[in-house]
Amino acid sequence: MANIARTDLASEAARLWRDSAGETGELQGVKAGEEHLNGFSVSAVEILNELGEQALGKSRGRYYTLELPSRFERGAEDFPSAAQAISSLIARCADLSSCANFLIAALGNPDITPDALGPLAASNIIVTRHLKKSAPEQFKAFRTSALCRTGVLGTTGIESAIQIKTLCNELKPDCVIAVDALAGADVSRLCRTVQICGTGISPGSGVGNDREALNQESLGVPVIALGMPTVIDAGIIANQQGLQSMFVTPRDIDSSVRSAGRLIGYGINLALHPGLTVADIDMLVG
Repeated sequence: MANIARTDLASEAARLWRDSAGETGELQGVKAGEEHLNGFSVSAVEILNELGEQALGKSRGRYYTLELPSRFERGAEDFPSAAQAISSLIARCADLSSCANFLIAALGNPDITPDALGPLAASNIIVTRHLKKSAPEQFKAFRTSALCRTGVLGTTGIESAIQIKTLCNELKPDCVIAVDALAGADVSRLCRTVQICGTGISPGSGVGNDREALNQESLGVPVIALGMPTVIDAGIIANQQGLQSMFVTPRDIDSSVRSAGRLIGYGINLALHPGLTVADIDMLVG
């Protein structure tokens, strides 16, 4: 049974499936659980096989959803703990100890606020590839990281997947980390949750604009995807036909997506460079 509401979050897709099936259906091929990490609630959904893929419309693998506090800007007391929680979940999605070279792909349109999560996260990412080449001794404590802001097809004329594939062929990363805005199906989760998974990402899928997927099959290396839901299908809120092509976003989307970009960027930095602290990152990214 397929869920009718669009969502990029595996945890929401599982809930929607169960709600639509009621007591008559059993969600096979999917394992779900909850835990607390650094004081935050984390839901985990693991899609085990083809049955799970068909039920939820997502690739098999583990999906983690981190529930954030109401305030998570840099000055918030919980910010360091939240960034560390993101770092820990990233580390669960791939064997980072065997990776020395990373490519971060910032997906999305910087000119459309709800879609600007990737570009805003990119502004908080520490890139070291050029530094390790020019001064290897001074930067030996850092892993090699490079960053690509892909833009969107409408403004570049180039699919994000083509850009990332080309860079993978040239840079030979051990792992790709992609950041993109997502679509959700629950108003309470908008700009309040971060999904982290090791299955890659299909840019635009949540708003019905599917582009070529970024995953291990297409790129040849593990792909960790991070995202936050910033929009919801208007038809879900109003429960009216004809609104499925419209999307709603929170009124404070500007500040929320800016704070989220910083939090996700810091989480990636902590995962890639374990010796750093949040205070260190403050000094390095400004």
